[in-house]
Amino acid sequence: MSLSILGAGQVGMALGRAFTQRGEPVTFGVPEPARPQAAVAALGPLARLTTVDEAVEGADTVILAVPYGALPAIAQARADWGGRILVDATNPLAPGLAALALGTTTSGAETLAGLAAGARVVKAFNTTGAENLGDARYPGGTPFMPVCGDDADARRHVLGLATRIGFEAVDLGPLKAARWLEPFAMTWIHMALRQGLGRRFAFGLLRRD
Repeated sequence: MSLSILGAGQVGMALGRAFTQRGEPVTFGVPEPARPQAAVAALGPLARLTTVDEAVEGADTVILAVPYGALPAIAQARADWGGRILVDATNPLAPGLAALALGTTTSGAETLAGLAAGARVVKAFNTTGAENLGDARYPGGTPFMPVCGDDADARRHVLGLATRIGFEAVDLGPLKAARWLEPFAMTWIHMALRQGLGRRFAFGLLRRD
């Protein structure tokens, strides 16, 4: 399936690097393609840069790596998403990363699903930092990546994407689980930025035999 990433900031570029390094072509869609031109070109021939509309039009799977506040306009720019998989990698962060702007009774992903008509929304790639999205290798094990969404086929596809870039992908079921994934992202943010742990850590899943 063809893959586009909307946004060329830290998260978008990290995901783009991870996918292209594994042989996956990626199209970046941004409002002003001239601005990240050099950064995208540095990813090599598998990375392409265009406008948001063109990136969406040519993709079966679209990863949203933009600020949460940009989601309504993106979602409502199309009358019908035509069954595309829309991967929400955002978090509804309050100013200053102090908290979430909503949660527990709903989620940013559920709000997005209500706005993006005809899209199959999946929540993923929001629970860890860009450094880990770009390089998931750790000597002590494999970081985990929780994924949720109401469409089972779409969820399976995104689980495969997460696995391909080095994560232990974990199926959390329906999109309602995003109510727990977005607060979970705040745990990583709090530890990394507030508690001084830095950004060079990830969460893993331990099992007993």
